[in-house]
Amino acid sequence: MKWTVEAEEELKKVPAFVLRMARRAVEEQVRKSGRDEVTVEDVRAGRERHLSFIEKQKPPGERPTRIAVVRCDIVAEVCPGVACFRAFHERHCHFSTYGNNTEIIGFFTCGGCPGRRVSRLVEKLVDHDLDVVHLSSCMMLEGDYPKCPHRTQIKSSIEAKGIRVVEGTHH
Repeated sequence: MKWTVEAEEELKKVPAFVLRMARRAVEEQVRKSGRDEVTVEDVRAGRERHLSFIEKQKPPGERPTRIAVVRCDIVAEVCPGVACFRAFHERHCHFSTYGNNTEIIGFFTCGGCPGRRVSRLVEKLVDHDLDVVHLSSCMMLEGDYPKCPHRTQIKSSIEAKGIRVVEGTHH
């Protein structure tokens, strides 16, 4: 895929933590339109589509960090999520880095293999200033629960939306 000089310069304005994802997303949109060269307009359209919610946020400290937890649909049949919520409220394990200005805005299952519900629900939460998604410990463990065969794809689909992913909750 070719990039114009102007497009490369515009891409430099994208936050470093999502730069590779932004590049891929823009190139994917250009391919879908049947072209093989990325222009500055393509980068700006991608920025508006995928990053405008980040740029409209209040400065750090003024608004809460908003997180969501995705858990295994199969495990949800026997687990009410108490340990995930306890770890969050006590700020231990994978929640230890969050301060008091943090809230859970979503707690949902993957929707069953291959994680068919995750992308749509994360998309809805982006509209509510979602910052981070935790993949529940039940998706990370092997032994007590079935290993999640789609964990990598689920994580990638979330990161493609510019959302940070943390692997784990209470283990």
